Amino acid sequence: MEFTVGQIAEVLRGAVEGDASQRIDRLAKIEEAQTGALSFLSNLKYEPHLYTTGASAVIVSRTLELKQPVATALIRVDDPYTSFTTLLEFYQQATRTGKRGVEEPAYMAGSSTIGDNHYRGAFSYIGENCQIGNDVVIFPHVFIGDRCKIGDNTILYAGAKVYAETVIGNRCTVHAGAVIGSDGFGFAPQPDGSYRTIPQIGNVVLEDNVSIGANATIDCATMGSTIIREGSKIDNLVQIAHNVEIGRHTVVAGQTGISGSTKIGDFCVLAGQTGIAGHLSLANRTTVTAQSGVGKSIKEEGILLQGSPAFSLRDSLRANAVFRHLPELERRLTQLERGTNPPEKS
Repeated sequence: MEFTVGQIAEVLRGAVEGDASQRIDRLAKIEEAQTGALSFLSNLKYEPHLYTTGASAVIVSRTLELKQPVATALIRVDDPYTSFTTLLEFYQQATRTGKRGVEEPAYMAGSSTIGDNHYRGAFSYIGENCQIGNDVVIFPHVFIGDRCKIGDNTILYAGAKVYAETVIGNRCTVHAGAVIGSDGFGFAPQPDGSYRTIPQIGNVVLEDNVSIGANATIDCATMGSTIIREGSKIDNLVQIAHNVEIGRHTVVAGQTGISGSTKIGDFCVLAGQTGIAGHLSLANRTTVTAQSGVGKSIKEEGILLQGSPAFSLRDSLRANAVFRHLPELERRLTQLERGTNPPEKS
């Protein structure tokens, strides 16, 4: 597919500087792009590539001041990153395989229904009394248990496992190997030291526009629902325990673990390898930096946490600064003690 620079600028509501008639047939990184490619500049550390890139056009900010002439055409927009994301979404839709119909062997119970324009890959399985919407894409080896509900335009990639009673909204994505609705980690200690399994009879609810990464696991609730609210994005290899609630438009990066019955607010950011203890609540717009451990609730909105145990970024940086100087502080303290209390003469 080809478009002119001018056509792309019109879609993005941008302004062209340079030759608007050039043809664009692909997207590329600014440091790798060649003639016919479109790229973008958002992070200014890549600005030197703007003056050497082979791209036919680059999306840049309206406010960017050039330090030297450029050979490429510029498309000036308010937010280059968002504009390029819009193009990636358009490109993905345009180049998607467009598979429709059913590949054999595939199984769907007679009591289940599925909407128009769907695709069911080979060896996929749909259990009893499921309700599946329009334009749903189910890749090979997907398992969907009994009494599940899946909204329109949702994609389940190869090998995803959706346990019984799960509810998935519209325009959701569940990547390969993800497990939605497995048992919560509930075991009652017994007097003899053994553990008795507590039945997990709840479900998982994914609201609209939720993305679940590859090999992520979301446990069903003991009772009620584990809920991932609208627009939230869960990365690969994330563990979300039973009865957790994650608010709207929250992002959770890889290898994070969230313990049971914890409530995460709206617009939060949990960076990679963070750990959240159980039965806590994090206020809206809380940010937890990588490898931090949160062991208490956060009630104030907009807090940035760091460390394990995590506390405010400002206090954490001050504590780290002191920690680095501990050997020197110990040496000075030892000298002071020796000066104050000289050894007795024999």
